[in-house]
Amino acid sequence: MESSSPLEVLKRRFGFDAFRPLQEEIVANTLARRDSLVLMPTGGGKSICYQLPALLLDGVTLVVSPLIALMKDQTDALNANGIAARFINSSLQPQEMAEVRAQLDRGEVKILYVAPERLAMDGFRRLLQRLHISLIAIDEAHCISEWGHEFRPDYRNLRQLRQEFPSVPVMALTATATKRVRDDIVAQLDLQQGAVFLSSFNRENLNYSVRPKRDAFGELVSLVRGRRDQSTIVYCYSRRETEELASDLNAQGLRALPYHAGLDVETRRRAQDDFIHDRVPIIVATIAFGMGIDKPDIRLVVHYSMPRSLEGYYQETGRAGRDGLPSDCVLFFTLADKARQEFFIKQIDDASEQQQAHGRLAAMVEFARLQTCRRRSLLAYFGEQFGSDNCGACDNCLGSSLSGREEFDATEIAQKVLSAVVRTGERFGATHIIRVLTGSRDRRILAFGHDRLSVYGIARDYDRTALREIMEQLEARGLLVQGGGDYATLALGPKGRQFLRGRERISLLRPEGKAAAPRTASGPGRELEYHRGLFERLRDLRRGLADVRGVPAFVVFGDVSLRHMAAALPRSMAEFSRIPGVGETKLAEYGPEFVEVIRSYSEANGLQRRTDPAAGQQAAFPDGPTEKARRLPRAAVIDETREMLRRGLSVSEMAQQRGLAESTIVGQIERLVDQGISLEVEHLLPSAETVQEIREAFHVCGDAYLRPVWEFLGSHVSYNDLRLVRMHFRQQGRSAEG
Repeated sequence: MESSSPLEVLKRRFGFDAFRPLQEEIVANTLARRDSLVLMPTGGGKSICYQLPALLLDGVTLVVSPLIALMKDQTDALNANGIAARFINSSLQPQEMAEVRAQLDRGEVKILYVAPERLAMDGFRRLLQRLHISLIAIDEAHCISEWGHEFRPDYRNLRQLRQEFPSVPVMALTATATKRVRDDIVAQLDLQQGAVFLSSFNRENLNYSVRPKRDAFGELVSLVRGRRDQSTIVYCYSRRETEELASDLNAQGLRALPYHAGLDVETRRRAQDDFIHDRVPIIVATIAFGMGIDKPDIRLVVHYSMPRSLEGYYQETGRAGRDGLPSDCVLFFTLADKARQEFFIKQIDDASEQQQAHGRLAAMVEFARLQTCRRRSLLAYFGEQFGSDNCGACDNCLGSSLSGREEFDATEIAQKVLSAVVRTGERFGATHIIRVLTGSRDRRILAFGHDRLSVYGIARDYDRTALREIMEQLEARGLLVQGGGDYATLALGPKGRQFLRGRERISLLRPEGKAAAPRTASGPGRELEYHRGLFERLRDLRRGLADVRGVPAFVVFGDVSLRHMAAALPRSMAEFSRIPGVGETKLAEYGPEFVEVIRSYSEANGLQRRTDPAAGQQAAFPDGPTEKARRLPRAAVIDETREMLRRGLSVSEMAQQRGLAESTIVGQIERLVDQGISLEVEHLLPSAETVQEIREAFHVCGDAYLRPVWEFLGSHVSYNDLRLVRMHFRQQGRSAEG
């Protein structure tokens, strides 16, 4: 049991300096051993409401969840923060189950996740009687109500659990419950004496749009291509549709997997695992089966078929943007989907249940046909009044049918991009073209004399992410095409040449990035400026660390934390500890490597520390502990690295001698090579066969980002090997140019 205050534990364990709305009150109510009904939207911080008091109470917190798929993600995340969490469900082998029981008997577990079905088993109930249960948390509590859209009979076992532990406080949590369902939860769990905490249902970071289901597949392809490598869920009506749609997306070169109840357990597990670990960006799932995914960085949720209720729609769209960053929710609507839903509703025998289903479907159809603010209507369904007629984040309010993103006259910027491709000889990739357009002083730009071209620096008013998205749209329309060569290069297609000759006009989707200081939401109503290049470097580091540990990347750090790192540029452990999401366990485990990457990247690119986005003032942090390599002058680091390479030391040997992680050593060598320093790295490369395999993957995927290459190779080549081979090729290319 922790002896500190809740706020101190929040910072030390979870890395947050302040509570989100209602969290502090809910924690205090629980510590006073009173019951709670918590209604909080997905992404609003429900988990902290029971995870934090679990650390402040003696004994074990029992968490009942219907989503077996979520349990491992949640326990992984807790364990990464130094919190002893385990789960018991049907996915465990008998030996694993016995080990968890033994840990419980030894008092080594603080939070235990279980499925509601487990509560009906006598053996499990006897286990609970042996434990000191300090809190019972019931997630997805709407499942206990027959008036809800996801009623589960197994949840009725919770009433008996309440009777067996009458003195233990109960916390019921849900993100989707109408007034009628809330009242039913209170009655079923006997929470009449408890406190009700009702947060806003408004998900400010989500953009809602509805489109007619005409050329739905073509539009879906455009949506997904506009978010390349970003996580997407597509919901379909039937199992067959999920498999056909996933197959069609793959035929378009978009990696997708189906996910439905008819697949065998191992296939579902593998699909979910590939999605969570970012090996596959798109999951196509049935609405009925749903997705128990606690993945914070899903940027797009598409309903290819209309859901049967607004509760279901709200819950499923709620899987987008759990980290608070902008995300899109698109619904394709046709009356044929309404007819299909009505057919199955008519098969319901119980007249009352059938009437309820008709009412829920009617509300869903009304939402799809709205000509007014969708957010206002959605919140009104849950009994909440929205204070404006224009939310600024749905298609009706924005006057746009494309995920809240309007089109703009892109004629001028398209001309600049295509001209830059032509002026540089149509033999460079997107990264090089972007550097020319933004006036980069990169060594390769200067070496080729591209800083003397008329197109040099003519798009400084766009950031790199915006330019990359514009180039992807031009490629999707055929104005740009992939060229040949060892690496992915860009050339003009016939449409691109006609565009330049004919002085045509073109409209494109307005990119998310804008001017040289990119705008990205760091929370509702806030914007955070950060260095995109450093963010991508930190993503690579995060991916490598997650792979080694066998956990999803977001378990190491979420995108929000990485963006704060790329904004504040912390260069010591003390500074790094102030980044949101950095608790004491993650500080000790990951801090040195992240700080090393940030320091080296900042020095190599001349980045200066800006205003600390977390504190809102100029960053002026006290120095914290640093490692020997970081205290050495730059020249000394170069000399030491060169000497070790000359002696033929391997990466692991250098890491051991210098007391650093192998990925940090590779990163140091990589940055020295990027700065034009010639190093002997051939002996660090993998086998000749693997090098050739990586070369071919670079040819297909390009070498700007390593994750697509790693995925293309089937994940059997390490990130360090990819970085070393890329470094070797770049060094070879520089020698050839010289």
